[in-house]
Amino acid sequence: AQEMVQGFKVEQPQGTVKVTAGETITLTCTVSGDRPVIGPVKWLKGWGSGNETVYADKGSFPRVTRAESESNTDFSISISNAQPGDDGIYYCVKFRRTATDDVGEVFQRGKGTKVSLDGSALVPIMVSAAVLLFLLLVFCIVFCMYRRKHRDKAKRPCPDSPAVGNLSPIPKLRETNSTPSSKVLDAETSHQPSQQSSKEDNDIQYADLQLLPQAARHGRSPGAACSEYASIMVAAK
Repeated sequence: AQEMVQGFKVEQPQGTVKVTAGETITLTCTVSGDRPVIGPVKWLKGWGSGNETVYADKGSFPRVTRAESESNTDFSISISNAQPGDDGIYYCVKFRRTATDDVGEVFQRGKGTKVSLDGSALVPIMVSAAVLLFLLLVFCIVFCMYRRKHRDKAKRPCPDSPAVGNLSPIPKLRETNSTPSSKVLDAETSHQPSQQSSKEDNDIQYADLQLLPQAARHGRSPGAACSEYASIMVAAK
């Protein structure tokens, strides 16, 4: 009765608002009356004990802005970047201050606007995210295989290379036929110079193989070139 006497009215003309994810939700609300009612106007999502304050003149609401911030009659709002959690029924509510509470009590509310998000718009987003994750996974696998192959190649020993250097000739050892023991004794006692010559011929001969420095292989750090040393030992019979 009090509302009718004062002629105050909250008008919320939108019954349903459909948007896609990422778009802006616009909710319309205006108030009118012969005499103003002292108290704030708020937007609530849901009604009852579980309602949520979407917008008020005091507080922080990052995604919500008023269409006419200085107006005393237009309380329309815009909610940017619509998300699946924004589904629900929104109420434009006029509060009346009391002697003990600045916010006061509910004086009048609009009929409510139902906000729904078009689910079909989420499919392309989900598909794009799945494709991106798949490509990222493939890239990681290829990169790991390349790193592993490169690491194994770096650990591979140096290949056999032909020797480069001067090879000292090895004189052929003289072969002698076996002789009776008596003749051997005579030779040992009667030919001392021959014994010395035979001793010299029976000395161990050797040859050194020294490789010229090789260029560093691809993928190796500087100074990691291979080097080898080989020797040939010939024992006297």
